Amino acid sequence: MGIYEKGFERPSPIQEESIPIALTGSDILARAKNGTGKTAAFSIPALEKIDQDNNIIQVVILVPTRELALQTSQVCKELGKHLQIQVMVTTGGTSLKDDIMRLYQPVHLLVGTPGRILDLAKKGVCVLKDCSMLVMDEADKLLSPEFQPSIEQLIQFLPPTRQILMFSATFPVTVKDFNDRYLRKPYIINLMDELTLKGITQFYAFVEERQKVHCLNTLFSKLQINQSIIFCNSVNRVELLAKKITELGYSCFYIHAKMLQDHRNRVFHDFRNGACRNLVCT
Repeated sequence: MGIYEKGFERPSPIQEESIPIALTGSDILARAKNGTGKTAAFSIPALEKIDQDNNIIQVVILVPTRELALQTSQVCKELGKHLQIQVMVTTGGTSLKDDIMRLYQPVHLLVGTPGRILDLAKKGVCVLKDCSMLVMDEADKLLSPEFQPSIEQLIQFLPPTRQILMFSATFPVTVKDFNDRYLRKPYIINLMDELTLKGITQFYAFVEERQKVHCLNTLFSKLQINQSIIFCNSVNRVELLAKKITELGYSCFYIHAKMLQDHRNRVFHDFRNGACRNLVCT
Protein backbone atom coordinates (compact mmCIF):
# COMPACT_ATOMS: atom_id res chain seq x y z
CA MET A 1 0.00 0.00 0.00
CA GLY A 2 2.83 2.40 0.88
CA ILE A 3 4.29 1.82 -2.60
CA TYR A 4 1.13 3.09 -4.31
CA GLU A 5 0.84 6.02 -1.90
CA LYS A 6 4.37 7.04 -2.92
CA GLY A 7 3.03 7.34 -6.47
CA PHE A 8 4.70 4.22 -7.91
CA GLU A 9 2.54 2.53 -10.55
CA ARG A 10 5.12 0.31 -12.19
CA PRO A 11 8.74 -0.51 -11.28
CA SER A 12 11.60 1.42 -12.84
CA PRO A 13 14.28 -0.67 -14.65
CA ILE A 14 16.56 -0.82 -11.57
CA GLN A 15 13.61 -1.86 -9.36
CA GLU A 16 12.47 -4.47 -11.87
CA GLU A 17 15.95 -6.00 -11.97
CA SER A 18 16.85 -5.74 -8.28
CA ILE A 19 13.74 -6.52 -6.25
CA PRO A 20 13.11 -10.15 -7.34
CA ILE A 21 16.82 -11.05 -7.00
CA ALA A 22 17.11 -9.38 -3.57
CA LEU A 23 14.08 -11.35 -2.35
CA THR A 24 15.86 -14.64 -3.21
CA GLY A 25 18.65 -13.77 -0.78
CA SER A 26 21.37 -13.33 -3.43
CA ASP A 27 24.08 -10.68 -3.15
CA ILE A 28 23.73 -7.86 -5.70
CA LEU A 29 26.25 -5.52 -7.33
CA ALA A 30 24.20 -2.88 -9.14
CA ARG A 31 25.33 0.07 -11.20
CA ALA A 32 22.68 2.75 -11.60
CA LYS A 33 22.41 6.52 -11.62
CA ASN A 34 20.81 8.67 -8.94
CA GLY A 35 17.23 9.56 -9.83
CA THR A 36 16.35 6.14 -11.24
CA GLY A 37 14.47 4.84 -8.19
CA LYS A 38 17.34 2.90 -6.68
CA THR A 39 16.46 3.78 -3.07
CA ALA A 40 13.17 1.92 -3.50
CA ALA A 41 15.04 -0.86 -5.36
CA PHE A 42 16.70 -1.90 -2.08
CA SER A 43 14.17 -0.50 0.44
CA ILE A 44 11.23 -2.53 -0.86
CA PRO A 45 12.93 -5.96 -0.55
CA ALA A 46 14.49 -4.90 2.77
CA LEU A 47 11.06 -4.06 4.22
CA GLU A 48 9.55 -7.21 2.69
CA LYS A 49 12.12 -9.49 4.35
CA ILE A 50 11.80 -7.99 7.84
CA ASP A 51 9.91 -10.00 10.47
CA GLN A 52 8.15 -7.21 12.35
CA ASP A 53 7.37 -9.50 15.29
CA ASN A 54 11.10 -10.01 15.91
CA ASN A 55 12.42 -6.89 17.64
CA ILE A 56 16.02 -7.03 16.45
CA ILE A 57 18.01 -5.14 13.81
CA GLN A 58 17.48 -7.13 10.61
CA VAL A 59 18.62 -4.65 7.94
CA VAL A 60 21.39 -2.03 7.91
CA ILE A 61 21.56 0.56 5.13
CA LEU A 62 24.89 2.38 4.91
CA VAL A 63 25.19 5.75 3.16
CA PRO A 64 28.09 8.23 2.98
CA THR A 65 26.35 11.44 4.16
CA ARG A 66 23.93 12.64 6.81
CA GLU A 67 21.57 14.16 4.25
CA LEU A 68 21.33 10.91 2.29
CA ALA A 69 20.72 8.98 5.54
CA LEU A 70 17.78 11.24 6.44
CA GLN A 71 16.39 11.02 2.90
CA THR A 72 16.72 7.21 2.76
CA SER A 73 15.15 6.67 6.19
CA GLN A 74 12.23 8.86 5.14
CA VAL A 75 11.68 6.75 2.00
CA CYS A 76 11.76 3.57 4.13
CA LYS A 77 9.21 5.04 6.55
CA GLU A 78 6.89 6.11 3.74
CA LEU A 79 7.10 2.77 1.91
CA GLY A 80 6.57 0.87 5.17
CA LYS A 81 3.86 3.22 6.40
CA HIS A 82 1.31 0.41 6.88
CA LEU A 83 3.78 -2.04 8.40
CA GLN A 84 4.80 -2.18 12.05
CA ILE A 85 8.47 -1.76 11.12
CA GLN A 86 10.63 0.52 13.25
CA VAL A 87 13.14 2.56 11.23
CA MET A 88 15.99 4.43 12.91
CA VAL A 89 18.51 6.85 11.41
CA THR A 90 21.90 7.55 13.00
CA THR A 91 24.77 9.72 11.76
CA GLY A 92 27.81 11.50 13.09
CA GLY A 93 27.22 15.05 14.28
CA THR A 94 24.09 14.12 16.24
CA SER A 95 23.65 13.12 19.89
CA LEU A 96 25.26 9.73 20.61
CA LYS A 97 23.35 9.53 23.89
CA ASP A 98 20.00 9.92 22.07
CA ASP A 99 20.97 7.12 19.66
CA ILE A 100 21.92 4.81 22.52
CA MET A 101 18.59 5.49 24.25
CA ARG A 102 16.72 4.88 20.98
CA LEU A 103 18.44 1.50 20.52
CA TYR A 104 16.93 0.30 23.80
CA GLN A 105 13.58 0.50 21.95
CA PRO A 106 12.73 -1.87 19.05
CA VAL A 107 14.59 -1.17 15.79
CA HIS A 108 14.15 -3.37 12.72
CA LEU A 109 15.88 -1.27 10.05
CA LEU A 110 18.88 0.96 10.73
CA VAL A 111 20.01 3.66 8.28
CA GLY A 112 23.23 5.56 8.89
CA THR A 113 26.82 6.49 8.20
CA PRO A 114 29.53 3.85 8.79
CA GLY A 115 31.49 5.58 11.56
CA ARG A 116 28.48 6.14 13.81
CA ILE A 117 27.04 2.63 13.35
CA LEU A 118 30.48 1.10 14.03
CA ASP A 119 30.80 3.20 17.19
CA LEU A 120 27.41 1.98 18.44
CA ALA A 121 28.28 -1.64 17.55
CA LYS A 122 31.57 -1.44 19.46
CA LYS A 123 29.73 -0.09 22.50
CA GLY A 124 27.51 -3.18 22.39
CA VAL A 125 24.25 -1.21 22.09
CA CYS A 126 23.83 -1.81 18.34
CA VAL A 127 23.53 -5.60 18.11
CA LEU A 128 24.03 -6.85 14.56
CA LYS A 129 24.51 -10.61 15.07
CA ASP A 130 21.04 -11.29 13.57
CA CYS A 131 21.23 -8.66 10.80
CA SER A 132 20.55 -10.59 7.59
CA MET A 133 20.92 -7.77 5.03
CA LEU A 134 23.53 -5.05 4.53
CA VAL A 135 22.85 -2.41 1.88
CA MET A 136 25.59 -0.08 0.67
CA ASP A 137 24.25 2.90 -1.27
CA GLU A 138 26.79 5.00 -3.20
CA ALA A 139 29.25 2.14 -2.64
CA ASP A 140 32.01 3.93 -4.55
CA LYS A 141 32.00 6.72 -1.92
CA LEU A 142 31.61 4.25 0.97
CA LEU A 143 34.75 2.44 -0.17
CA SER A 144 36.87 5.58 -0.22
CA PRO A 145 39.81 5.61 2.26
CA GLU A 146 37.65 7.67 4.65
CA PHE A 147 35.04 4.93 5.14
CA GLN A 148 36.44 1.57 4.02
CA PRO A 149 38.23 0.61 7.29
CA SER A 150 35.00 1.27 9.25
CA ILE A 151 32.93 -0.82 6.85
CA GLU A 152 35.34 -3.76 6.98
CA GLN A 153 35.23 -3.67 10.79
CA LEU A 154 31.44 -3.34 10.75
CA ILE A 155 31.03 -6.46 8.60
CA GLN A 156 32.70 -8.50 11.36
CA PHE A 157 29.68 -7.76 13.58
CA LEU A 158 27.28 -9.30 11.02
CA PRO A 159 26.57 -13.03 10.66
CA PRO A 160 28.53 -14.92 7.93
CA THR A 161 25.22 -15.65 6.16
CA ARG A 162 24.37 -11.95 5.66
CA GLN A 163 23.21 -10.72 2.25
CA ILE A 164 25.02 -7.69 0.77
CA LEU A 165 23.45 -5.32 -1.78
CA MET A 166 25.81 -2.75 -3.32
CA PHE A 167 24.57 0.16 -5.43
CA SER A 168 26.95 2.54 -7.16
CA ALA A 169 27.06 4.89 -10.15
CA THR A 170 30.70 3.92 -10.79
CA PHE A 171 32.69 0.73 -10.24
CA PRO A 172 36.23 1.81 -9.29
CA VAL A 173 38.89 -0.74 -8.32
CA THR A 174 37.89 -0.45 -4.64
CA VAL A 175 34.36 -1.70 -5.42
CA LYS A 176 35.68 -4.64 -7.48
CA ASP A 177 38.16 -5.56 -4.72
CA PHE A 178 35.47 -5.40 -2.02
CA ASN A 179 33.16 -7.49 -4.20
CA ASP A 180 35.82 -10.19 -4.60
CA ARG A 181 36.40 -10.36 -0.84
CA TYR A 182 32.93 -10.05 0.67
CA LEU A 183 30.18 -10.86 -1.86
CA ARG A 184 29.18 -14.41 -2.76
CA LYS A 185 28.49 -14.91 -6.46
CA PRO A 186 26.69 -11.56 -6.73
CA TYR A 187 24.06 -10.89 -9.36
CA ILE A 188 25.46 -8.07 -11.53
CA ILE A 189 23.17 -5.30 -12.77
CA ASN A 190 24.48 -2.56 -15.06
CA LEU A 191 22.04 0.16 -16.12
CA MET A 192 24.60 2.81 -17.05
CA ASP A 193 24.34 2.74 -20.84
CA GLU A 194 23.00 6.28 -20.80
CA LEU A 195 24.81 8.75 -18.55
CA THR A 196 22.09 11.41 -18.63
CA LEU A 197 18.71 10.87 -16.99
CA LYS A 198 15.63 11.14 -19.21
CA GLY A 199 14.18 14.63 -19.11
CA ILE A 200 17.54 16.26 -18.34
CA THR A 201 19.64 18.16 -20.87
CA GLN A 202 23.27 18.81 -19.97
CA PHE A 203 25.39 21.75 -21.12
CA TYR A 204 29.07 22.38 -20.58
CA ALA A 205 30.43 25.93 -20.49
CA PHE A 206 34.19 26.29 -20.86
CA VAL A 207 35.13 29.52 -19.10
CA GLU A 208 38.17 30.87 -17.32
CA GLU A 209 38.12 31.19 -13.53
CA ARG A 210 37.52 34.97 -13.58
CA GLN A 211 34.56 34.58 -15.96
CA LYS A 212 32.57 32.12 -13.85
CA VAL A 213 30.50 34.61 -11.84
CA HIS A 214 29.77 36.62 -15.00
CA CYS A 215 28.69 33.40 -16.72
CA LEU A 216 26.33 32.57 -13.82
CA ASN A 217 24.90 36.09 -13.92
CA THR A 218 24.25 35.72 -17.67
CA LEU A 219 22.50 32.36 -17.14
CA PHE A 220 20.33 33.79 -14.35
CA SER A 221 19.33 36.82 -16.45
CA LYS A 222 18.73 34.99 -19.76
CA LEU A 223 17.07 31.76 -18.56
CA GLN A 224 13.87 31.12 -16.63
CA ILE A 225 15.36 29.26 -13.65
CA ASN A 226 12.90 28.50 -10.87
CA GLN A 227 15.54 26.94 -8.61
CA SER A 228 19.17 26.01 -9.02
CA ILE A 229 21.78 24.05 -7.05
CA ILE A 230 25.38 25.14 -7.60
CA PHE A 231 28.16 22.80 -6.50
CA CYS A 232 31.63 23.97 -5.45
CA ASN A 233 34.69 21.93 -4.52
CA SER A 234 35.52 23.65 -1.23
CA VAL A 235 33.90 25.30 1.79
CA ASN A 236 35.61 28.62 1.06
CA ARG A 237 34.33 28.68 -2.51
CA VAL A 238 30.79 28.01 -1.33
CA GLU A 239 30.76 31.01 1.01
CA LEU A 240 32.52 33.29 -1.50
CA LEU A 241 30.18 32.38 -4.37
CA ALA A 242 27.05 32.69 -2.23
CA LYS A 243 28.18 36.18 -1.20
CA LYS A 244 28.77 37.19 -4.84
CA ILE A 245 25.40 35.82 -5.99
CA THR A 246 23.67 37.77 -3.20
CA GLU A 247 25.57 40.92 -4.23
CA LEU A 248 24.27 40.43 -7.80
CA GLY A 249 20.74 40.67 -6.38
CA TYR A 250 19.68 37.02 -6.43
CA SER A 251 18.34 35.12 -3.39
CA CYS A 252 20.83 32.52 -2.24
CA PHE A 253 21.34 29.97 0.56
CA TYR A 254 24.43 27.86 1.16
CA ILE A 255 25.37 24.69 3.03
CA HIS A 256 28.67 22.93 3.65
CA ALA A 257 30.23 20.36 5.98
CA LYS A 258 31.53 22.89 8.52
CA MET A 259 28.02 24.08 9.40
CA LEU A 260 26.08 22.58 12.32
CA GLN A 261 23.81 19.74 11.26
CA ASP A 262 20.64 21.45 12.51
CA HIS A 263 21.50 24.55 10.49
CA ARG A 264 22.15 22.47 7.35
CA ASN A 265 18.85 20.64 7.77
CA ARG A 266 16.97 23.90 8.24
CA VAL A 267 18.53 25.49 5.14
CA PHE A 268 17.84 22.43 3.00
CA HIS A 269 14.25 22.22 4.28
CA ASP A 270 13.64 25.91 3.49
CA PHE A 271 15.17 25.52 0.01
CA ARG A 272 12.97 22.51 -0.76
CA ASN A 273 9.93 24.51 0.36
CA GLY A 274 10.81 27.28 -2.12
CA ALA A 275 12.00 29.91 0.37
CA CYS A 276 15.03 30.60 -1.82
CA ARG A 277 15.85 30.21 -5.53
CA ASN A 278 19.53 29.25 -5.38
CA LEU A 279 21.51 26.87 -3.17
CA VAL A 280 25.32 26.78 -3.22
CA CYS A 281 26.88 23.70 -1.64
CA THR A 282 29.78 21.26 -1.57
